[in-house]
Amino acid sequence: MAPVCVLAAILRQIKNQAAGRIGPARYTYFAAMETIPILPARPPSGKTPAGPPPRGFALFALGFRPFYLGGAVFAALAIAAWSAMLAGMQSAGPAPVLPGMFWHAHEMVFGFAAAIVVGFLFTAGRAWTGQPTPTGAALAVLFLLWLAGRVGMWVAPGTAAFAVEGAFLPLAALAFTRTLARAGNRRNYPLALALWLLAVANIAALSLQAGGHDAAALHACRAGVALVTLFVVVIGGRVIPMFTTNAIPGFRLRQYKQIDRMVIPATVLGLASALLPLPGWLAAALSLLGAGVLAVRVAGWRGYAVGNRPLLWVLHLAYAWLPVALLLQALGALGLVMAGLATHAFTVGVLGVAIIAMITRTALGHTGRMLVAGRAETVAYWLIALAAVLRVFGPMVWPAGYLHWIWGAGACWVAGFGLYALTYAPRLARPRVDGKPG
Repeated sequence: MAPVCVLAAILRQIKNQAAGRIGPARYTYFAAMETIPILPARPPSGKTPAGPPPRGFALFALGFRPFYLGGAVFAALAIAAWSAMLAGMQSAGPAPVLPGMFWHAHEMVFGFAAAIVVGFLFTAGRAWTGQPTPTGAALAVLFLLWLAGRVGMWVAPGTAAFAVEGAFLPLAALAFTRTLARAGNRRNYPLALALWLLAVANIAALSLQAGGHDAAALHACRAGVALVTLFVVVIGGRVIPMFTTNAIPGFRLRQYKQIDRMVIPATVLGLASALLPLPGWLAAALSLLGAGVLAVRVAGWRGYAVGNRPLLWVLHLAYAWLPVALLLQALGALGLVMAGLATHAFTVGVLGVAIIAMITRTALGHTGRMLVAGRAETVAYWLIALAAVLRVFGPMVWPAGYLHWIWGAGACWVAGFGLYALTYAPRLARPRVDGKPG
C-alpha cells in the first residue's frame, strides 16, 4: 500500500498546485555559496529541536527529497535483481529483449547515479543562486518521469520506454541551466554542461542499443560513468577541504595550487583515455598522470587524520578511490588486470561511497537536523565501503570466486542503501524539523 499512498499524495499535490492552493516556494539564499555546494542547515540552538515529529507531506519541497529516496530504493532493488540474475534466476531479469548487462550498466548510471546528481544539483542550484529550482508539481512530474523510465526499462523496453527515459535528463538539465542563467552564475556552467552531456550519453546509449549495437551502447554507459565521476572530482574538491577544516579547527590540510590547477585536466585526460581508441601504453600513461595528480591531492588532505568522524572520513574515502580507480585503469590498459575492476572501482568505490556520503550529509542539513552521523549512517558507510573492497579487490585475490565476490558486494550494497531508505524515508517525506521551508 505504501507506493499507492505515495502516488496518491503526488497526484493530490499536483492537483492542489494546479488549483492555486499551493503557492510557489520562495527562499532566500546567499550568493556566497560559490565555494560550497550546499549550505548545511543548523538549528540556531546547536542541536536538533526536540518534540513530536513534523506533520505533513513534504516529499516535493526541494529536489533532494524525492530523488535521494527514489535513487536509494532503486539502487538496492536493482543490485538485488542483478545478483539474482547472476545466480541464474532468469525471471529476476528485465524483459528478454534487453540484454541484462546493458540493463545493469544503464540503470546504475542513468537511473541511480543520475537521479542523485539531479537531486543534488536542484538543491545546490537554489543555494548557489537564490533562484528557484523545480518544487511542488513540477518536481513531482520530473520524478514521475524518472520513475516511469525505470519501470519502462524493466518491463517493456522499446521505443516508447526509451523515449520516456531519454526525456528526463534533458528536462532536468534545462531546469538547472535556467536557474544558473537567471542568476548569471557562470562559475557553475560547467556543471550544467556536464549534465547536458550526461543526457546526450544516455540518449546515445539508448539509440545504439535500439539499433543492435550492444558494445557501443555499453561504451556510452562508460562515458556516463566518466561524467558522473567528474561531478565527484569537482564538487568533492570544493567541499571536502572546507568541511574538514570547519569541523576540526586547526586541522593541517595541505593544498597545492599547481596540483589544484592540474586536477581537472589530468582527470579528464585519464577518463578519456578509456573511451578513446588509444594504444595501451598511451592510455596507461594518461591514466597514471590522473592517478598521480589526484594521489597528491588526497595525500595533502590527510583524510587518515580526521579520526572517528564518519561524515568526514567517508568523504575522504570516496575521493581516495579516484587515484586507485585510475591506477587500475592503467593496469587494465596494459593487460595486467581485468578491465572491469577499474570500472567498478569508479562505480562502487568512487560513486557509491561518494553518493552515500552526500545523500546522508545533505539530507541531514536540509531537513533541519544536526550534521552528526548516527548508527544507521555509520553502518551504511561501512557497508558501501565493504562492497567496494569486495567487488574490486576480491577478484584479484581469488579469481575463481568471482561470482561469490559479486554476490558479497551486492549484499553489502543492498543492505547499505536499503538501510538509508528505511532510515531517511520519513525524514525526506516530512517537513523540516526546524519549521523552515525546503
